[in-house]
Amino acid sequence: MNTWHYHSASGSTATTPEENLTELVEAGTVTPQTLVWTQGMAGWEPAAKVLPALFKGPGLPPALPTGGPPPLGKRSHEVDYEIIGESIQMVEIELDPGETVIAEAGAMNYMENGIAFETKMGDGSTPNEGFMGKLMAVGKRALTGESLFMTHFSNRGVGKKRVAFAAPYPGTVLPVDLAQVGGELLCQKDSFLCAAMGTQVGIALNKKLGAGLFGGEGFILQRLNGDGMAFIHAGGTVIRKELRGEKLFVDTGCLVAFTKGINYDIQRAGNLKSMFLGGEGLFLATLEGHGTVWLQSMPFARLAQRITGMYASGREQGSAIGGLGNLFGD
Repeated sequence: MNTWHYHSASGSTATTPEENLTELVEAGTVTPQTLVWTQGMAGWEPAAKVLPALFKGPGLPPALPTGGPPPLGKRSHEVDYEIIGESIQMVEIELDPGETVIAEAGAMNYMENGIAFETKMGDGSTPNEGFMGKLMAVGKRALTGESLFMTHFSNRGVGKKRVAFAAPYPGTVLPVDLAQVGGELLCQKDSFLCAAMGTQVGIALNKKLGAGLFGGEGFILQRLNGDGMAFIHAGGTVIRKELRGEKLFVDTGCLVAFTKGINYDIQRAGNLKSMFLGGEGLFLATLEGHGTVWLQSMPFARLAQRITGMYASGREQGSAIGGLGNLFGD
């Protein structure tokens, strides 16, 4: 069954299986003038010209303007969304017919009837990429500790449908319009939650040895490229900082994401006494340049360390004598 690409009313490019074209025509999503394309066609053509059986009534749409079809516009699908919750958030995404959102495996919370999902190798941003290219892409994802596959959720029904995603631990969902931050975002390797179809999810290797060994995020950061909405997850409260040439010092675990205009490095946390006795770690992340930085108040590693430390010591929070109280029963 062929996969067809078409221009949605919002100006973005959407995809749909051939079997769903009739529903899209009945819903008014695909009209006789809608430009469509599928594998084997030389270029974009009006739907009524290449799929005349889908439309009733005589006549074809007017000829295309000189120079061919208009530009494709945005590469990523345009999705609407709603952030639900206050301190433990999730994101509900509304998809028009034919629109798709990609997500990490296991991130889906619920979805409405009409949403179809499929696990694929890669993010789908390069549909014509060969098997070896997709294999290299999943190999890069393995370096970040993420699943080798991503799940694609598509609206295969009629009318708007919703699908929701939540991260595996409490925190804040941060929506980022990649078109407004220069088309690229660097973030910690486990923060990506979901994004509009067309977003490229890759990796960025830190070129500085010191930042790679001691910078908390390691050598590898996730790189998101595109011009649509992307959603990342952070622990606790998120704060946004705008840098205009200033330098910002950050606990290495509190860094969530930053734009490509920011230089990331590490430096020692004061003198030797401060480094080993100050409780702030041996190194601090330094961020300098022009762009945006997002920080989190409660990194998951810090939360997990506190929980495992409490259980390992046998202490109960708020008890001055710790686990000794258990010796005397209730």
